[in-house]
Amino acid sequence: MKGSPDALEAQIIRSWNTNASPWARAIQAASIHSRKLVTDKAIVDAVLGVRPLRVFDIGCGEGWLARALNVYGIKVTGIDAVPALIAAAAHHGGGQFQVGDYGAVAERQLQCGPFDAAVCNFSLLGKESVESLLGAIPGYVGAGHLIVQTLHPVAACGRHPYRDGWRAGSWSGFGAEFSDPAPWYFRTLESWVSMLRRNGLELLECREPTAPESNAPASVIFICKTRLPIAD
Repeated sequence: MKGSPDALEAQIIRSWNTNASPWARAIQAASIHSRKLVTDKAIVDAVLGVRPLRVFDIGCGEGWLARALNVYGIKVTGIDAVPALIAAAAHHGGGQFQVGDYGAVAERQLQCGPFDAAVCNFSLLGKESVESLLGAIPGYVGAGHLIVQTLHPVAACGRHPYRDGWRAGSWSGFGAEFSDPAPWYFRTLESWVSMLRRNGLELLECREPTAPESNAPASVIFICKTRLPIAD
């Protein structure tokens, strides 16, 4: 895919600013079939499994996950780079929300934490921005957890070669309200695991949520724990 890395990263943010309103409406209406059928419950179950009291929802969108976790008494702080999505999250409640991009997280500019777990639910779309973000996670969760749900590399590869690289986005199946789809950086399963490990995250479990009667997983979930330095 053509374009400099910085331009592609910026295009992701531009797309989500453009599509914030239709996205929030789609989430409120539970109109995204895969989420309603499989992946929403899968990420809630994964978070509950590590028994956190305080969760950092990175790329929280309109805040549905905070509301889902709040039912279980979990306190959630959500951040997102799109002001309209944070406004929607604050309107519906269920947590504390603030505007912040991944650079602000990586550089520890946010006044929040500490947390027991950080969650990235279909929110890790870039390349360098994701690398720098993951490197900062241990500073927010201490000896806690990171849980990532993303597109399953095998299922999402399509007809492209199975190797890392930028891919064009698509709103196919989302309706005429959506436009300017965001590019995203494809990683193989091996690349995901390697990236997590080199950023101080130990992979405890890899889940592959699959819809009933489906021939392919709907997503992959990485459940990680931070690796603390060995004392001298």
